[in-house]
Amino acid sequence: MRDGRLDAALRNLELTVRGRLDGLLQGNHLGLVPGPGSEPGEARVYQPGDDVRRMDWAVTARTTEAHIRETVADRELETWVVLDLSASLDLGTASCEKRDLAVAAVAAIAHLTRGGGNRIGAIVATGERTVRIPARGGTAHARGLVRRAAELPRAPEGTRGDLAEALEQLRRPPRRRGLAVVVSDFLGEPTWERAMRGLSARHDLLAVEVLDPSELDLPDAGTVVLADPETGRQREVQVTPLLRREFAAAAGAHRDRVATTLRRCGAAQLTLRTDSDWIADIVRFVLARKRTSSGGGR
Repeated sequence: MRDGRLDAALRNLELTVRGRLDGLLQGNHLGLVPGPGSEPGEARVYQPGDDVRRMDWAVTARTTEAHIRETVADRELETWVVLDLSASLDLGTASCEKRDLAVAAVAAIAHLTRGGGNRIGAIVATGERTVRIPARGGTAHARGLVRRAAELPRAPEGTRGDLAEALEQLRRPPRRRGLAVVVSDFLGEPTWERAMRGLSARHDLLAVEVLDPSELDLPDAGTVVLADPETGRQREVQVTPLLRREFAAAAGAHRDRVATTLRRCGAAQLTLRTDSDWIADIVRFVLARKRTSSGGGR
């Protein structure tokens, strides 16, 4: 999504999201929101692990076989996205930058929560500035939201992002219960935990972690310069087998800490990588949530 290619990139992104997600996912509601919802749906045979509170006793008595009543997720959903576009997202050593992947994730979220009177809004933070996009419905609004996120100027090098502050802006004033989606690389200390817990107390919470392979494993490339884009600090290091092992171990420990913290916050976690098929990763995530919400796979 660069300069004069932005319009073409956004059109291609929308076609990719619509074509592949609609082709791979089935059902009236695509299942980003956990839980079965409240509208009655079809009855089906009881399976071990199903919630017995959803037992349909009338069908059970008529068929002499235990049945539960499926439910359909509520349609009028208000979704708020907190999009972290701080300087650490301006990295990409594979098919795209993390920043591009984060914008693509927002496009997919907008598509998955569209229709039926649903609304989507966003808080986009770069560290230098924060943009609030009111929650509205309609395809035109969703397209405009994605465009504004893609067009937002990058923060100057050395500008530190503040995810916790962006989350607090979503918490206050309190909003009607809905879906809160946080898109970030979650680098650094988890100073955002308290704000995430606050969001989880009122909303269904989804964390989309955006990663680049260079953050997980150093290349075997001799001497390299490591840079922190949010402080401007640089350090030249000689890559040795020992350093690569220690770097990978530290990166793995950080990811484990992020995952543990997100679980404590009550957030579902979706991980997208710049070197993988992010649409396929989203499909697997949504299908897994649909199985869980319907009682299967427990």
